[in-house]
Amino acid sequence: MTERLTSRAAFETFQAQAKQDWADLWGGDDLVVSVCVDSGSIPKGAERILALLHGMLGETNAVVRQVSGTGAMWADVAVEVKHPGKPPILYRNITEHNVAALLAGELDDHAIGVRGDAAFEGIPPIAAHPFFKHQRRIVLENAGIIDPDSIEEAIANGAYSALLKVLFDMTPEEVIAEVTAANLRGRGGAGFPAGIKWESGRKARAFPKFVVVNSHEGEPNVYKDRRIHECDPHKLLEGMIISSVTNGAERAYNYIGGEYPLAIKRFRKAVADAERLGLIGENILGSGKSVEVRVRTGGGAYICGEGSALMYSVMGVRGQPRTKPPRSVEEGLWKRPTILNNPETLSNINAVINKGGAWFASIGTEKSAGTKLMTVQ
Repeated sequence: MTERLTSRAAFETFQAQAKQDWADLWGGDDLVVSVCVDSGSIPKGAERILALLHGMLGETNAVVRQVSGTGAMWADVAVEVKHPGKPPILYRNITEHNVAALLAGELDDHAIGVRGDAAFEGIPPIAAHPFFKHQRRIVLENAGIIDPDSIEEAIANGAYSALLKVLFDMTPEEVIAEVTAANLRGRGGAGFPAGIKWESGRKARAFPKFVVVNSHEGEPNVYKDRRIHECDPHKLLEGMIISSVTNGAERAYNYIGGEYPLAIKRFRKAVADAERLGLIGENILGSGKSVEVRVRTGGGAYICGEGSALMYSVMGVRGQPRTKPPRSVEEGLWKRPTILNNPETLSNINAVINKGGAWFASIGTEKSAGTKLMTVQ
């Protein structure tokens, strides 16, 4: 087990090894089979297919792994196969009955596309598929690619690289300036500009301060926030840490609806792994900054999706809305300044910091920059 990383140099060494391991996985000569496992595919047998593949290939050099879903729930159970010398190809509607035919290369009619820029043997790139071709992925760029339970795979694909900049290369004011320049609006419904909210949180004089993520998602049949937790929990967690460091908060809460057991499980594992590596906790990477992250689960009450009711629930009392003012950034948890954001908002922060606010603002519309997760039924 990797020891706690205590410096920027230690993280960069770990990051370099993670990237090398990732390159070796896809550049090697072994068969790689990736099963999309999430709350949509599990009822269709994803976990059974994963176990079956482990049994079928356990005595070989093949790599059998879980990844999250791609968002194409009509394709469940989706499985990606990379044969030696060939690019990874994503297949739809795999079952326990046709998985052997999949490994034998007999299911070309189930192919969704090639993961890459070029077609292969008549199979077009995934990006050319009608479902994917109009999408521009930022928050879910790793969906269906990384194992959501692997912090190593997350780091190999850019996780915590923005945190490194925030800890060592940027002032809180510079971070807020980028978020403001990005025109990143809240993704929870109100659409309040994140930069203005963070600036208010930074300027709040009372301590301690808190960061709260509203992952309750009370709207029926939306599931976008659940998807974030199940696909790429480290992207959200990194956004929470950056918000905490920027606003001077040393504790952050993620309030997740109790109806989402897999989302809770994967996010808790992300927190445990990040704490193990020293990316949360005391003196993160020797920066002098400390952030504790806690998870709270809701009991299914719709009203707890409202911000003030949610904060009462976090504090362990009955969740009920209150009148405003005061705003949560003035008096939130335990009457202290609390910066409340939606998980989709915070999951954009890695891209905003790494690519710049101007880059993010160039996407979307003049009044609402960036992309937006949607559920289509």
